[in-house]
Amino acid sequence: MTSALSKHTLLFTTFSLALTRVSYCSVANANVNSSIPAIANYFGTKGRYEEVNPYLINDILSVNKSLLKPGCTDCTAVHVTAIIRHGTRYPTVKNIKRMQRLYDLVLNDAMNTDKWLTDIKTKWEMWYTEDMDGKLVEKGRDDHRHLAVRLATFFPSLMSEENLRSHRIRFITSSKHRCVDSIVAFQEGLLNLWKVTEVGPSHEINDELMRFFDQCKKFVDDVENNKTALEEVHLFKASAEMKIVQMKMAAQLQVPYNHITPDLVEAAFFLCSYEFAIKSLNSPWCNLFDETDAQVLEYKNDLKQYWKRGYGHDINRKSSCALFHDLFSRLDKAAHEIRFGHVSEAVTIQVGHAETLLPLLALMGFFRDETPLTADNFDLQHGRTFRTSRIVPYAANLVFVLYDCSEGLRLQFLLNETPLKFPNINHLAPLYNTVRETYRELLHGCNFEKECEPSRPNRNCEL
Repeated sequence: MTSALSKHTLLFTTFSLALTRVSYCSVANANVNSSIPAIANYFGTKGRYEEVNPYLINDILSVNKSLLKPGCTDCTAVHVTAIIRHGTRYPTVKNIKRMQRLYDLVLNDAMNTDKWLTDIKTKWEMWYTEDMDGKLVEKGRDDHRHLAVRLATFFPSLMSEENLRSHRIRFITSSKHRCVDSIVAFQEGLLNLWKVTEVGPSHEINDELMRFFDQCKKFVDDVENNKTALEEVHLFKASAEMKIVQMKMAAQLQVPYNHITPDLVEAAFFLCSYEFAIKSLNSPWCNLFDETDAQVLEYKNDLKQYWKRGYGHDINRKSSCALFHDLFSRLDKAAHEIRFGHVSEAVTIQVGHAETLLPLLALMGFFRDETPLTADNFDLQHGRTFRTSRIVPYAANLVFVLYDCSEGLRLQFLLNETPLKFPNINHLAPLYNTVRETYRELLHGCNFEKECEPSRPNRNCEL
């Protein structure tokens, strides 16, 4: 096995070779006439929805109804629950401050005279302001308006004007402004589709469901406020892989290496991603990174999500127990009511955060890699399934469709409008009872109050 020292030496040898290509890559990237950055598939939770479904780039309302066939005859969709992340947003204050520090560094210290860097200095202005702080942008509103139309096209009998007027479509959201604005935009999409001009439907704010992580004391104590909970992330920020990205960026800008911190590297990566997500621009900031750099930075983001929202700590998953039970209570209610010929709640639309979707996916066993993500196994994780770029871009959605079929009720799960098998079930639309049996232990346990009870300190006393 390669020792840590030899790995370090090998990486820095690779870096020295990479430096000889920096100038060439800058010119090559600058000459690419494309509105999509070459690294757009690695933006993690800051990525566009269109990178997950590229066919939407040419037709934003495109759907493929053939994907929804449950694989059986005589099936009718009777209920849909959609749990959706908010749309594209501005950076938070923390990241805006980092971007400003980077911009100041480039203006004052960068010596490179390549055209792309000159463009940053003379044509690009720092337009992000602290009052933006995570607010929804117009592209984010469009994300939800368009998603609403596509889902209504998928399920016309359920997401119908008649069901909206009869209050059979329910809307629930997190209290955060970007989520409220997203659900209003979703409703606008439906109203525009049906050419309805009256005041739109109401929505409920429910943070116990959509921001359950804030309500879970054990998660707050053991993960959110625990400096050691993300130790793997901190270790990776100091890794040889990250140092290479820092050194390449310093060489690109022609500034001293010690001026480029991991936070500034990430600020530049975020500038590239936000300029693209918000304005659809292939920004000159993107020239600071090649695909290898982007893979390292994507992994750093995935490590954070894995250890804070995914499989890294058990409470991450268990904090979503309330949302899990809410989902199955809706499905159970619809399953019961369909026996009498009428489902009272045809569609439930719930808008939250990436932090809402990831713990629920982990609780249900999706995207669990055999080898945990750690700071020292980046080289082994190129084929990992836990990739937030693919799972939770802006407007990511988990859609659960209950079908009434001749042989019984079936449940289909779609992630970002693509059918996905439930873990350990080899059918895209298994019998609903099979799904319930698969999650039997969670359905009979996973008590939010019990799981989220704060850890009790060890108070053993010396005699």
